[in-house]
Amino acid sequence: MLTYPIPMTPGPVHVPPEVMAAGQVDYGAADLETEFLDLYNRTEARLRIIMGTRNPVVIHTGEGMIALWGALKSCLAPCDRVLSIATGVFGDGIGEMARSIGAEVRKVSLPCDETVTDLGPIEAAIKDFKPRMITAVHCETPSGTLNPIDGIGDLKRRHGVPLLYVDAVSSVGGTPVSTDEWGIDLCLGGSQKCLSSTPGMAFLSVSDAAWEIVDAVGYVGYDALKPFRTAQEDFYFPYTPNWHGVAMLDAGAGRILDEGLSECFTRHNAVAADCRGRLAEMGLSLFPKATAAPSPTVTAVKVPEGVAWPDLDAALRKEGAVMGGSYGPMAGKVFRLGHMGSQADPDLASKALDALETALQQLLP
Repeated sequence: MLTYPIPMTPGPVHVPPEVMAAGQVDYGAADLETEFLDLYNRTEARLRIIMGTRNPVVIHTGEGMIALWGALKSCLAPCDRVLSIATGVFGDGIGEMARSIGAEVRKVSLPCDETVTDLGPIEAAIKDFKPRMITAVHCETPSGTLNPIDGIGDLKRRHGVPLLYVDAVSSVGGTPVSTDEWGIDLCLGGSQKCLSSTPGMAFLSVSDAAWEIVDAVGYVGYDALKPFRTAQEDFYFPYTPNWHGVAMLDAGAGRILDEGLSECFTRHNAVAADCRGRLAEMGLSLFPKATAAPSPTVTAVKVPEGVAWPDLDAALRKEGAVMGGSYGPMAGKVFRLGHMGSQADPDLASKALDALETALQQLLP
């Protein structure tokens, strides 16, 4: 099995020993043991704090996509209108997901190296299209960008849009996510990014307005939200819960809260700034435009001219470091450093950048 001592992938991230250890305990049947319900309730309470919400948080067994799909299918009926704010691979993909389940989708699209700076086109689309749901991505991981959500939430409230759906999988726990303040009805997260756990759990907050729509739609698939509305009160979950996964998610959330949210966010910002400063010293260019907001959790870098990403990837691995390529139109042109969760560590980032500098010296003339 290959392992690398300098992990700097944009998720799944390195899982700290204390988080891994939390899942290495033999339990009974989670749906029959009150100890599991206590664990679930504690984990939910911790996630509420991290997500800035008083709304219930559903914890799903499955990678983050289960939350993205489940929220769409639980809240959309055929021909419902969805306004998709697409500033990258995932924002565009969420619109396509909604379309695939029968929604009528309109996109407000920007290039992958930009973020939302002008709300005018979004407001115009809301007025004209009158959507039931607006979808947006907070952190576009493939692009290394961070979209402002508060202004979108203001538009949603001002124009009476029932639902705001936000993918915060790569931001929650690494930068402020103010679910209630921003008017988010469905805020989606995953365990394998800033929560520093394995990619086996997903979670999402659900507003009162969203619950009413969930009940009206009545979707009943594996990823459905509806059974979770009373799951804790009735101690009856729709499928056998992953006790190990919830325990690790709880430990990851506990690490963040023990450090303190403000301190955690400061750490992410500091490592991101140091990383980008060092990249500039190497003569490398960031992928996002100067007018775009970069994410504190991931940095996207242009692969330098004359270098092929597979060769750079191989050279990095020889130095013991592993970073990430990118997707879609950025494939082969962009690579990414994931300084999120356990990897938002100044010493680790410094070692990764040392490895990158050595690798480039070997590849560039």
